[in-house]
Amino acid sequence: MGTYKDLLIYKKSFSLAMEIFVVTRSFPKEERYSLIDQIRRSSRSVNICSVEAYRKRRYPNHFVSKLTDADMENSETQGWLEFALACEYIDKDTYEKLLAQSGEIGRILQYMMDNPDKFGAG
Repeated sequence: MGTYKDLLIYKKSFSLAMEIFVVTRSFPKEERYSLIDQIRRSSRSVNICSVEAYRKRRYPNHFVSKLTDADMENSETQGWLEFALACEYIDKDTYEKLLAQSGEIGRILQYMMDNPDKFGAG
């Protein structure tokens, strides 16, 4: 088995976090300590929690627990995207593209939680 960087969840969540970073650069300065920080933090946490899960894969319950944390952060990211759309910081196309990526990440996380043995857990 390779490293955590070989996992699809790592690649997809890293890519989404970086896209969110780029998109939020254009948000108003008054959002710096609220929406910008929150959406960047939650999107990055999806990636970091998946890395932590991989490192704890020897213990199936810990593996699933960290993936559950990643899933929670992913859901939070979706909520912040809704605020960004409602505040007109992003257009509908950008929102739908980022939301679709987040949805795919959610499905990958669910698959991993349902099949921990396929990721070396146990």
